Amino acid sequence: MKLAVLGVAALFLLLAGGAAALWVFSKTDDNLPPPDGPLWLKDITDEVGLDFVHDAGDLNQYQLPQIHGSGVALFDFDGDGRVDIYLLTHGGPKSKSINRLFKNMPDGSFKDVTEGSGLGIAGFNTGVAIGDVNNDGWPDVLVTQYGGVKLFLNNSKGTFSDVTEEAGLKNPLWATSASFVDYNRDGWLDLVVVNYLENDPSFPCRTPSGAKEFCGPNAFPGTVSKIFRNLGNARKGRVEFQDVTVAAGLSKAPAPGLGVYCADFNGDAWPDIFIANDGKPNHLWINQKEKGTFAEEAYLHGVAVDGAGMAQAGMGVAIGDIDGDGLFDLYVTHLATERNTLWRQGPKRGSFNDRTAAAGLVNSAWRGTGFGSLMGDFDNDGWLDLAVVNGRIARHTTTSLSYAPLGEPLMRYAERNQLFRNEGLGKLRDVSESNAPFSGTPNVARGLASGDLNNDGGLDLVVTTVAGPARVFRNVAPKRGHWLRVQALDPRLKRDAYGAEVTIQAGTRKWLRIIQPSDSYQSSSDPRAHFGLGETATFDAVHVFWPDGLAETFPGGSADRTIVLSRGEGKE
Repeated sequence: MKLAVLGVAALFLLLAGGAAALWVFSKTDDNLPPPDGPLWLKDITDEVGLDFVHDAGDLNQYQLPQIHGSGVALFDFDGDGRVDIYLLTHGGPKSKSINRLFKNMPDGSFKDVTEGSGLGIAGFNTGVAIGDVNNDGWPDVLVTQYGGVKLFLNNSKGTFSDVTEEAGLKNPLWATSASFVDYNRDGWLDLVVVNYLENDPSFPCRTPSGAKEFCGPNAFPGTVSKIFRNLGNARKGRVEFQDVTVAAGLSKAPAPGLGVYCADFNGDAWPDIFIANDGKPNHLWINQKEKGTFAEEAYLHGVAVDGAGMAQAGMGVAIGDIDGDGLFDLYVTHLATERNTLWRQGPKRGSFNDRTAAAGLVNSAWRGTGFGSLMGDFDNDGWLDLAVVNGRIARHTTTSLSYAPLGEPLMRYAERNQLFRNEGLGKLRDVSESNAPFSGTPNVARGLASGDLNNDGGLDLVVTTVAGPARVFRNVAPKRGHWLRVQALDPRLKRDAYGAEVTIQAGTRKWLRIIQPSDSYQSSSDPRAHFGLGETATFDAVHVFWPDGLAETFPGGSADRTIVLSRGEGKE
């Protein structure tokens, strides 16, 4: 076998302790493609002053929740038009490490404004979801934890208040990803919390050689994901939720859930719930409309298992119209020993088929255990690309793919991230080799979120790692095409219209996006819809299908700007 040495000898300065380490990264795959394509992403973490290192606790304890990491949220918490960053830590309730809030400053730097914000909590924090639960025009924050959830109301003054107890949110389980969705279309955002395993911290797991190891998902039974109905009492000065998991039907199918996405999967104008399960068939809970219940129909719609009929280790979820046919498609990340899966929707709405091979995604330069993933048009050429962040949950058996500066035990869990360029019509090409800042250094990555951090029309990324630094990647793709950013607002509710389907039309070409920030893994992205338009400098119209079923058309105009569309101001 031919040895392709990708990193021969590189010197890295360890920020923790100031020690230097020499590392060698080698790859043993045959016929590796040479770098092909321009650089898209530049690591600007130090440049913008984002100083955050994830605390996973004592990794020598090999507790399963530690290796699953924590997520990140990108949202404008103070309404100044710039996307801010909220990062989670996992050191436990007695840890000195806390979640931290970074404000996006006018000069492009990020300032730590955690102190006094109310968001600087310690704990076994796992995921984050953003949504305006009281319809006051300010985004609120939901943090999932190993053993609970926390809801923080935005006070509109740069501070947040913990209202978890009075809101009635009780979830004494291992919560992972979460999503806000108005499932009953009453105008108030409800909450879906995905729960993972009934973990037993005292249960020892070991490698075949007898060394300590993180347990796999088959060691413990799965749990029930929950849905909480927003009672809409904010108009009375209270935020209250009711646990309707049993009544809604979700309690009928416990499973090890990790990723979630809420959208209308079958075209009936009611939002459904997709949950990626780890090592078990995925769930697709189809909304039964006015009944207030859901029916699990993942097999019926083709997304329970892959094309070979196998249930894989589902982690991250990415959604987007990757082939430009006007229907959104579904991508879920899996283990390195498996294959991530792309299900294309169509030709009928609600029908999905495994088209991973047809999209060129089996021809990647390397495999990884994927967690955070998302679709975004990074070069603004009019076609959605794909980003995946990787990191193992079980150690490498050799050191050939290890990253020594991480030290034991994490050096044997590190893998490289991946980028895929959409060549058009959903044909993707691996361009990871050309993007060393994002894909060249092995990491144990988990969270991934996107947003235009400097408002230049290009999608930027933030990545979290287990017991490592969060990293900010600026979009530096050369010769980017035209773009449009759309905020879909319902003025009656004073908030982003989660679930709205936004379509830009220019001639015969159409681009679809969904207003739903809770994709990827345990993370939340900027809720505004970003469109790459290629050479299209003007567009003819914007069509919005609002969450309550109203369809409106708004006039076209010039590209390369942000527009705000308000429900009721378009033409029906």
